[in-house]
Amino acid sequence: QVQLVESGGGLVQAGGSLRLSCAASGSIFSINAMGWYRQAPGKQRELVATIADSGSTNYADSVKGRFTISLDNTKNTVYLQMNTLKPEDTAVYYCNSKIRVFSGGLYTYWGQGTQVTVSE
Repeated sequence: QVQLVESGGGLVQAGGSLRLSCAASGSIFSINAMGWYRQAPGKQRELVATIADSGSTNYADSVKGRFTISLDNTKNTVYLQMNTLKPEDTAVYYCNSKIRVFSGGLYTYWGQGTQVTVSE
């Protein structure tokens, strides 16, 4: 019923920037929150940043001051601006969203993931 499509990953040198996008489409009544998680090889998936429909944001300590999450409600799209990237930011980044669909249910959806690789 709902699809999340991510884009913007790639290879960048340390100190560089990337911008990830995630567009939600389908039977969307409202979006309660959207966010980004990441999973590095051999590690568990971890929260990077979230944003609520109110605009309230939450960041992992490791990315505070370097990453900025934003939400365009008109496009049902969440963005993650990543600056001053470090090799330890290398991971597959997943979009996450809590969406209320037209049938009334509130569900959590995940994107397919996009690879971010930061070289030394």
